Order: sequence, then structure tokens, then C-alpha cells
Amino acid sequence: MKVLGACPLDCPDGCSWVVTVRDGAAVGLRGNPDHPYTRGALCTKVNRWLEHAAQPDRILYPLRRAGRKGEGRFERITWDEALDEIAARLGRIVGEHGGEAVWPYWGTGTLGYVQGLEGQAGRRLFNLIGASGHDANICSAAGITGLTYTIGSAGGMDPEDLAHARLIILWGTNPLTSGHHIWRFVQAARREGAHVVAIDPVLTRTAAQADEHLAPLPGTDAALALGLLNVVVGRGAQDEDFLERRTLGWPEFRARIAEFPPARAAEICGVPEERIVALGERIARTRPTAIRATQGLQRHAGGGSALRTLACVPGVTGDWGRLGGGLVFSTSGHIKLNRRALYRDDLRPGGPGFRRVLSMSRLGEGLLEVDDPPVKALFVIAANPAGSTPHQNKVRAGLAREDLFTVVLERFPTDTTDYADIVLPATMQHEHADLHEGYGHLYLAWNEPAVAPPGECLPTTETFRRLARRMGLDDPALQESDERLAEQALSSGHPYLEGITLDRLREEGFVRLAVPDPFVPYAEGFPTPSGRLEFVSGRAAGAGLDPVAGHAPPAEVTDPGRAAAYPIALISAASHHFLNTQFGSNAELRRRSGNGPALRMHPDDAAARGLESGRRVRVRNDRGAFEAVLEVTDRVRPGVAATTKGHWAKFSGGANANAVVDERDTDLGGGPTFHDTRVEVEPVA
Repeated sequence: MKVLGACPLDCPDGCSWVVTVRDGAAVGLRGNPDHPYTRGALCTKVNRWLEHAAQPDRILYPLRRAGRKGEGRFERITWDEALDEIAARLGRIVGEHGGEAVWPYWGTGTLGYVQGLEGQAGRRLFNLIGASGHDANICSAAGITGLTYTIGSAGGMDPEDLAHARLIILWGTNPLTSGHHIWRFVQAARREGAHVVAIDPVLTRTAAQADEHLAPLPGTDAALALGLLNVVVGRGAQDEDFLERRTLGWPEFRARIAEFPPARAAEICGVPEERIVALGERIARTRPTAIRATQGLQRHAGGGSALRTLACVPGVTGDWGRLGGGLVFSTSGHIKLNRRALYRDDLRPGGPGFRRVLSMSRLGEGLLEVDDPPVKALFVIAANPAGSTPHQNKVRAGLAREDLFTVVLERFPTDTTDYADIVLPATMQHEHADLHEGYGHLYLAWNEPAVAPPGECLPTTETFRRLARRMGLDDPALQESDERLAEQALSSGHPYLEGITLDRLREEGFVRLAVPDPFVPYAEGFPTPSGRLEFVSGRAAGAGLDPVAGHAPPAEVTDPGRAAAYPIALISAASHHFLNTQFGSNAELRRRSGNGPALRMHPDDAAARGLESGRRVRVRNDRGAFEAVLEVTDRVRPGVAATTKGHWAKFSGGANANAVVDERDTDLGGGPTFHDTRVEVEPVA
């Protein structure tokens, strides 16, 4: 039997897949060859999905802590015992401290609208008890906010239309590791003569395949964009007709561009002036130009401004009005599912509206510093914050509180489950139903459960249905089926969802949004207050920000004091073998990743420290440290070192790269600043 489904992971590609089932067991998994975007190809991680699901460390039964927090020692208990204890503890906490003492912490382990982050499974129960809100800001909040100030939405051009571009700029993105299906459309454009540029401080897999590579200092991308536009405007290549009809604030933004001649941009970015001029001239003469930017670009103190300014580039050149032109950071702004119907915030005591919302990327602060009331119960759902959240030592200190009741819904014994009081076994994607989008394409997908869950694993929705009954919460909204939840998500009435029903999705597996063909989303206007692309934003001004798009510098990378103490800027980008911290316990993928973090450093920086390739090094600052194996290479620019995220601390000497990352917000959206970090590197004695 062949069962249609979809990959649930935090990746723009949202692959359609097919599970082969024989005698009730999943015996094969492959990409769905009929999907127009992913076309049957899965990544090196997901190709091992069924093997991963069958690992011997899979959590199959409810567990109760049997040692100190952080030890990871547990005893098996029944579901009745687990639900009784959770219901009793929550009842006492809510009675003594109020509902806001409970923090439901959703992560990106699954992006589903039924079981995962997009629908925030269980939110209805937490609303009913008045729990704190959860700001799921760790992925793309800064970029989404910046884009919204400029174009009114996070939705960009259709990535499939990169095939029509004649200049493609891959800006702060490494799709051959993180979302490789877009590469087919890049290659299609290349066959028609397109030029491909990669902008990244590191010569990644993708940058090595590009026609041209620029390596700016981390966090200086907006300055580079303004320098490129300075060249475009200096050549008189701006699209005056588009600027007149479709934009707001061009005179003010033109003055901002004038502040960044190539020489100044070069000084800020560390890119040779002649390279900026050459690329600026190429942009000036090449239509259409398409920019692909992803999450890494906006993970610094000026990250929101970076995306806000990048979205202005096709406004100056008029490429937002051309098929194959524009920018794509995400397609999520075009996917108009009915989150309000899923969340049911009207169930909150006193009606919709949160008095307190806690930041996902500031978990340490939330657990150690927030008061009135303090967080007394933490529910971790599809997340591994001990391994994936900034300021790792601070997070661990918070999780180690004996007065904090922590429940973790998980599949594997992560760094976070080690701190749990109760662990509840969760299903994996081929064992439950879910509704998915791809935030890097324009298709919805239905995931049909292919096999029964192993052991006593339950879908997240069923876990919360049972907990609601055990807590005596009898609102019918808490017992609705997975299919009913999916139908509600599809009920927004937006024209892009016309003709898309659950029955159709179940039959076909995936359906493209009902967008126009061809789809040039902003050719006739933008969903901003003015209806135009806003170089000058009244909403930004109202928020106390610079109304004119521009460059906001990183906090640590360009700070002279931090640079004197910690001379190396650290980037901790996506691993080719993990997805965030998922697959971090898979023996084969750990082996392929080197069984621990590696650190790439330029030969000049290594020589200054007497370091050679293969040496074990300590990467440290005043927040913490982690160990890695050094690779000396000119694939990373001087003054920058590169490592990968996703390594479990318990397998990596007790810490990973997040031990040196600060809890600090981006300028817009309150996102994290993983790539705005300075360190020193020294040999391990």
C-alpha cells in the first residue's frame, strides 16, 4: 500500500512523500515524483526517516523523572499516572499563581497545522486556563517584520519563477544544504544564460557552485545592498515608471542610498569596492533580477532592517513587477489558512488577548527573571530548547529549577528531556494526520497516517484531548478530531484557497494554491497601508523606528570593545546532516557530521593562534564555551569562524555553539541573534 504524506520539518521545501506499507509496517519512504516542486527527491536527512523512527532510543512510553534535573534518569509510568500527575500539578499551579504561570513552549520540530507549530496544537486548552502566550520568534520573526514594513507581507515571488530570472542573487542562503529543490529552478535559469551570485561570509556548498561569491562581514548585508543600489542609481538604471506608480518615499530613500557610495559600503562590509561596483553594474543592466534570502541573513541585531532594505532593491529596479523578478524570503504570506479558528483565543478568560507573551528565544530570561507570576509550569512541544536556544547555560539553569514543573512531548531523549519531570511519547509524521504548507513554494499537503504508532505514542492532539478530560475541561472545542481541525484551517474563505478541501487533499496528496498564473504577486500593488512599496514606512515610524529603510549594524560583530576581547565573529549555520537539532541522535548522521562540531577558520586567523587543522579547540566568550575540531580553510573569510548548529550537547562534550550566543533581540520582530556573536578560539590543553 502506498500512502501519501508530507515532510513536517522546518525547511522551506515541504516535500511531498510516499510511504510504502506492508503488513502494517512502513517498509519504504520516497519523495513523491508527482509533486511539481520537490519531484521525488528527499534530502540526506529525511532519506533516513524510517530508520530514525525505529531507533532503539525512541521514547515509547510515559516517563517520570527518577533523578536530579539534567541527569536524564526516568522510570516508566502509565498514561493514567502521567495524566493524573499533570492535571494535579497544573491545577495547583493555576490555583496558586494564575494561568499565566504556565508556559506552552511550541518549537519547530513539526510545522503542521494540526500537530505542530503552525496550529499550536493544544493551544485551546492553554487558552482555557489562561496560560501565557508564546512568541514563536526563533526562526524568521525579524525578516517577516522587515518585509512587512516594505511590501506589507512576508510573501515573496514564487520560487519556481527563478527559472525566468537572468540574474539570481542567493543572499545569505545555502539551499544545497537547506532546501535543495530550488536549485533545479536556478539551473534552469542558468541554461538560459542567467548569472548566479552567492553572498555569504562562508564559501558554502551553494556558494562554491555559483558564478560569483561575495563574502561580507556578518550583519552588514543592508549596507551592501545600499552600496549596490548606489551604483544602480548612479548609472540612471532605476525604473522611474515603477517608482512613480508603485512606491512611496522614493526621494527619501534615494537620499539614504546616496549615503552609501561603494567605498563606504566596502569599508562596512569588508568587500572590495570594485566587487560592489561590478555587481551593482550587473544589477543595473539585468532584468529580471531575483533575490533569494533565507533565515540566516536576519539573525543579527539589524536583521529586520536587512530584509526590509533587501526588499527595496527590486522596488528600485522595478523587478517586483516582472515575472522572474523580486525577492523571496518566504511564501508563507500567501498561505491564508484560518489560524484564528485553530487557536480559539476567544476561549481565554475575559476573551481574546494575552496580558503576557513570553519570547521563545529568551527562555533563560523567562525562567529565571520573569515574575508576576513566575513561570511555574513549562510544556515543551516539538522543541529542544536546551540544545537550540540562545545562552545555553542560562537556559539550563532555568530548566534545572526544582520548583519548575516541566512536561516534554518528545520522540527521543534530547538534551531537554533530561530536565523534564514528565516525558510523554509523541508520534512521528508517518504515524499521525496533519496539514502542511511549504514556506518555500505554493502548495498545501495532507499527511495521511501510514502506520499505527509504536508502543504507547500518541499524536499531540490526542494527548491534549486526554489531558483536557482529565482536568475536567468540558468545552467541546477541546475534543475536536484532527480532520475537523484541518477543515477549520481551510475555512478562511480566501480566494487562494478556492477549491481546496480536505477531501481533495486526501485524494491528491497536495494542491497548489489558487493563485493567478503567472503569479507576479505585487505587479498591481502591495498590501501596505498606502498600497505601494514603502521605502518610508509610517508603521515603522509609529513603532519608534527609522521611517526610511536602511542599515542597522550588528551588535557584537562591529563593536570595537567586543572585537578587542573576542576577535572572531562566529556563524553557526545549518548542518547538512541535521535539521535544527533533529536527527542529532541518529548514529549514521552523527558519523557523517564528524561526531561533533567542526570549526572552520581562515589560515591567517589560525596561524595567529598557532592552530592547525585537526586540532581540538575551545570556542569561548563570557557566556560560555564549546569544543570543536578545527578545519583551517580559506572557505571562510578572515575574522570569521563557522560552525554548524544541531549537535546535541550530551554528545559534544556538554555544550554546543549556543553556549556562546547571547539572549538579545533583533531590531525588528524580537528575533534571536545567533550570527551576531564574538568569540576567541584557543587550543584544548
